[in-house]
Amino acid sequence: MANARDAAAGSPSSSSYSSSASDGEILRSLHRLARDLSAAEAPAPFLETVFAAVSRRAKLLAAVFDDLLRCGRLPRSASLCLREVLLVLQRFKAVVADCSARSRMRLLLQADEVAARVRELQHDLATLLDLLPVPELGLADDVVDLLALASRQCRRSLPSADAAEHELKASVLALIQEVEREIVPERERLEGILDEVGINDPACCSDEIETLEREIGDRVAERWTSAMIALVGLLRYAKCVLFTAATPRPLDSKVDFDDDDDAEPPSPPSDFRCPISLDLMRNPVVSASGQTYDRESINRWFGSGKSTCPKTGQVLTNLELVPNKALKNLISRWCRENGVAMEGSEPSKPEPTPVVTANKAALEAARMTASFLVKKLSVSFSPAAANRVVHEIRQLAKSGNDTRAFIGEAGAVPLLVPLLHSEDTATQLNAVTALLNLSILDANKKRIMHAEGAVEALCHVMGSGATWRAKENAAATVLSLASVHSYRRRLGRNPRVVERVVLLVRTGPSSTKKDALAALLCLSGERENVGKLVEAGAAEAALSAISEEETAVAVLASLAKRGGAEAIVNIDGAVVRLVAELRCGTEWSRECAAAALVLLCRRVGAAVVAQVMSVTGVEWAIWELMATGTDRARRKAASLGRACRRWAAAAAAAEQTTEYSTSDVAPAAITAS
Repeated sequence: MANARDAAAGSPSSSSYSSSASDGEILRSLHRLARDLSAAEAPAPFLETVFAAVSRRAKLLAAVFDDLLRCGRLPRSASLCLREVLLVLQRFKAVVADCSARSRMRLLLQADEVAARVRELQHDLATLLDLLPVPELGLADDVVDLLALASRQCRRSLPSADAAEHELKASVLALIQEVEREIVPERERLEGILDEVGINDPACCSDEIETLEREIGDRVAERWTSAMIALVGLLRYAKCVLFTAATPRPLDSKVDFDDDDDAEPPSPPSDFRCPISLDLMRNPVVSASGQTYDRESINRWFGSGKSTCPKTGQVLTNLELVPNKALKNLISRWCRENGVAMEGSEPSKPEPTPVVTANKAALEAARMTASFLVKKLSVSFSPAAANRVVHEIRQLAKSGNDTRAFIGEAGAVPLLVPLLHSEDTATQLNAVTALLNLSILDANKKRIMHAEGAVEALCHVMGSGATWRAKENAAATVLSLASVHSYRRRLGRNPRVVERVVLLVRTGPSSTKKDALAALLCLSGERENVGKLVEAGAAEAALSAISEEETAVAVLASLAKRGGAEAIVNIDGAVVRLVAELRCGTEWSRECAAAALVLLCRRVGAAVVAQVMSVTGVEWAIWELMATGTDRARRKAASLGRACRRWAAAAAAAEQTTEYSTSDVAPAAITAS
């Protein structure tokens, strides 16, 4: 009884409902709950005993409540007692729902706790049924017998866990320990354990992995977190070994955007992607450097011992992370509008704590998985088999730098490169995306750059890829590789790389254009690359995208800084468009436009300043940027303002000199006549 009342105190809405509802409403709710519980299915085979017991008792109570519905007004004592029964049944339903939402592995690890909760609720229910004034209800004798039977069954204690369940749990924990000791699990044993847990197909295995990862991130079971982390790695290995790699989702094998508007879901805007994982940010946070990352990715970065900003390389003064709620709302809206799943904590809930770093067992399982997949890829002769394996490598490469290292060390890169030429749309996309995911690790950048034909294969995809997404990911891979100084110079010297990237800026859709512009910006950071970029039309391409992507303005500023100023000025309307961006662009694009204009004025001279001053309202735009822009934007705006004032002063002086010269010459002419 005390527990039932505790539940009422902890559930204001339920308590309010049970105190204000009529007896008829209470009985209907009881009947509905009992029927729901009687139909509840065990979420895992090892819980069938517990759930079967709950179902049997619920069926008995459903028959009793069905008979009570035909009665008239209930005695007050019976009404109060049944309201308490309603609360207990609601708690039963909450347990059932909680178990259904959990991963099967976590349920196995916590099976004793689940059984204990059910025993506690059964005891509460038995107590309430014993207190029910049965003689006052006028029930038929057979219904009274059902009620007594239900009470006796609730009094009967459930076993904490049967021997088979304990043996299964011990087998799983033993398997984790063996993997930790680098012992490869036997296929038959692994298959038998997963079958007992209820994981017997690729889709079920994938769902289990996703659920476990979410539970680890939410810290729902601190005691078992280490085992759950190990099980994620073990399940990834099992998925590949037992199910021959899951068949990729249909969206990966559909045709190009140009052929079918519904072929592929829209790619997330680059601003919504984490700079570390390149995936859509589910929980964006701002670091001390002002850069935004996905919380999970940046926590893994910090967890590996680093204290720098991944994007800028800046040493951080602290490792505090501030939720970027504005960006999260924008991402949520984009996900809703495009039918993309958006996972994350509710705004009213506290932010999840950092994800625990992978343990020894998880790392060994990841190493085994990477080795298995690469070996399987090396002997995959059919396109369908190769596609399945490459899809798994692509997914595995998203799970962290340790896994990326294992895949690279196993020799995946040379096997993936030829697949970039595949005529199969899905295989090409999976291969280029796998390389993109692998390239996040510096050691893999080296492997890609030294792989025979890798750069040429990326050029092939950028130029002739089967889908825009494949082209976009190839450009993003170039961007990733170009983050290393020596590779940036090497890529910039390759005319095919430059031409293909510029072509994507000219012709690609928005998401592809963004990645291509980012690649151009990175390549233009090397002075010796600028000449080739200008020859390939990078300035014209960036100028054509200036109203669509703010990165285009940054590209122009970078080109102007390193020798491309005259080429930009020679483009018809370039200065005018930069001034227009200075007036009405985004904060960053206005800053870059000011920087570009200052560089053009310095490198080319008065002719550019004259063009700037010829644009109506430019003085107001400069003053506004000096007042409201970033620190860098204010400095650039001030420099631009000084250049304009000097030009105006020089023009005024020249005009005055011309007037003086005219007044001196005229009398002499008259005298001469």
